[in-house]
Amino acid sequence: MEYILIFISAIFVNNVVLSQFLGICPFLGVSKKVDTALGMSAAVAFVLTLATIVTFLIQHYVLNAFDLQYLQTITFILVIASLVQMVEIILKKVSPALYQALGVFLPLITTNCCVLGVAILVIQKDFDLLTGVVYAFSTALGFGLALTVFAGLREQLSLVKVPKGMQGTPITLITAGLLAMAFMGFSGVVK
Repeated sequence: MEYILIFISAIFVNNVVLSQFLGICPFLGVSKKVDTALGMSAAVAFVLTLATIVTFLIQHYVLNAFDLQYLQTITFILVIASLVQMVEIILKKVSPALYQALGVFLPLITTNCCVLGVAILVIQKDFDLLTGVVYAFSTALGFGLALTVFAGLREQLSLVKVPKGMQGTPITLITAGLLAMAFMGFSGVVK
């Protein structure tokens, strides 16, 4: 039951983009088309889950073991950047088609604060490895849901006549705010 609550909470109630404001750059930048939003969502889900596993193990078996907790942030940044580069190299050799599909999104994930934020939150919330992985994957699904819904809304906005003063960034930010308010409606479902 605990995993189901974490799953629902991370996707809807505590959505990483809409309530914790992590990952705003790709949320606003890659959300113009649904197909690119889906590609970015898949890449984030893969890297976020893998990065959480690796950073959890490094935190517990290296940083905590040698009393180096103060190096957590810089270590996690280096691990995430290295992990993304390694995934990119492996995908390029093993599956060129998948590399072509995700290749443009992988470098963007290196600078996505959502990945670093979730890795740190897993440690701060004192999750065990399995709970941390469930939380990370659920958070990635929540990120993907918000990104895809927002991309769909932006595609629909491109079909309507928006007043000149509201075109571009203003209507995008208003739409993001309305989407965040819609997700707030789930806050009574799970604590």
